[in-house]
Amino acid sequence: MIVTNTSSRTLRAHLGMLLWALFVGLSFPAVGLLGEGLPPLLLTAIRFAIAALVLLPWMLRGGLSWPPLRSVGLYGLMGLCLAGFFGAMFWAAHRVSALSMATLFISVPLLAYGLGRLFAVEQANGRLLAVLLLGALGALGLAWAEHGMSPTSLQPSPGELVFFAGCLVSALYPVLSKWGLARGWLARQAVPRTFWSLLAGAVLIGLAGLVWERPTALARLGLADGLLLAYLGVFSSAMTFFLQQRATAVLTPGAVTAYSYLVPFVSMLLLFAAHPERMELRWLPGSLLVLAAIALLLRPGRR
Repeated sequence: MIVTNTSSRTLRAHLGMLLWALFVGLSFPAVGLLGEGLPPLLLTAIRFAIAALVLLPWMLRGGLSWPPLRSVGLYGLMGLCLAGFFGAMFWAAHRVSALSMATLFISVPLLAYGLGRLFAVEQANGRLLAVLLLGALGALGLAWAEHGMSPTSLQPSPGELVFFAGCLVSALYPVLSKWGLARGWLARQAVPRTFWSLLAGAVLIGLAGLVWERPTALARLGLADGLLLAYLGVFSSAMTFFLQQRATAVLTPGAVTAYSYLVPFVSMLLLFAAHPERMELRWLPGSLLVLAAIALLLRPGRR
């Protein structure tokens, strides 16, 4: 019975991360639709605040109470990870393409695996590491399909370097979550962990935005921008981080973040929908490798 229950939770975690990949893949082009000149840090704070408000009814239903003091600092670090990634994402949105950002995101699983080993929340797993490398190779193939095979075409731009730094702190988020769960510092339920980390991120990044940005720039926020921001807050923040937190309780950081390999695949499909003329065979090798990596991830390894 315990084995069956564990297998069911593992399956739900994997299925949830498939949905996570869809939401994240859709978020990259959505961010690019936001008007230029808007303050990225303050936009991120508003996005997190919207996501926290979405989760508030579930928090009130279970009885809202402040986390222990030792947990507050950890939630603050997790909030900084979220703020760092999404701040970099907003800043880079008008400097690099959506597919480039999605492709840079392939670094997150290998970074999470390495950080997980460093924090002792990830065991040495040759099979998982092979799956991560296979997925990274496939996502790199998608990058080559977009940029061409010339090595100079893959030279990172300043916007891509900033977004890579965001990917690094994004990889740290599930590692800190797993580390805190292992020590009993974080709530066992996914909703409180998601709520407090998002709320901490909203406050911290909001304070940074008030210092380094001009709040008056928010006056440029139009109706379409507001609707996009609400969509990103609900689906690309509240939903994605809830799904990630739920999966983190069952899977390792490397396995959780491995689903980011599907993100450039989703962005590729969106590219084909908007520009069917770009559909060529050069996209096929990378796509097959990414799908093979996800299939191997879904297939339980020998215990």
